[in-house]
Amino acid sequence: MSRPNCPKCHYPLKACLCESIEQMHVSTELIILQDPSEVGHAKNSVRLLSLVIPETQVIVGELPEDFLKLRQYLNISSKPIYLVYPSDKSRNVEEVNLEGEVILLLLDGTWRKAYKLLQLNPWLLDYPSLHLDLESASNYTIRKASRSDSLSTLEASAMMLQAIEPKVNVTPLTKALRALVDQRLNAMPAEVRKRYQ
Repeated sequence: MSRPNCPKCHYPLKACLCESIEQMHVSTELIILQDPSEVGHAKNSVRLLSLVIPETQVIVGELPEDFLKLRQYLNISSKPIYLVYPSDKSRNVEEVNLEGEVILLLLDGTWRKAYKLLQLNPWLLDYPSLHLDLESASNYTIRKASRSDSLSTLEASAMMLQAIEPKVNVTPLTKALRALVDQRLNAMPAEVRKRYQ
């Protein structure tokens, strides 16, 4: 029998995060291309991101046909579009003068899955790419990552927004993530929790 979920935040009732959700609105358009394996993941930060920023668009898929409607939308958009993905050709968001409203495309999944999404969808490379100059490790300690520059999609979004819209207070995002992490850590047996601290 499945555990009952909160009708508002959709997390299990015992793990309801409603008290930690403070909605915010931004000018930047966030579009998440999500690997299908991330959808049901209990530690999925995109669900949290969508609760805090309701305008966030999440498109689940892997193959180009999964993103046909998105591509049509992007083709008629008048806003500048950027892919958030570090590469030899990407530019540090802090060094790019982004004026007006922009669209950010983020890939949600492990590094391996994000790379696979990119390989399966070479059309994404038509857009200029941006990266973050990371000075500190991720606060998303409940998921292990193979790279030191790994961030949750929520963290990457928050940092991008901070760089693009300096007047926006991203505290609602970081507060929600902290609540999720604390909750997951507190639910772990003490010996397991030590591995994540």
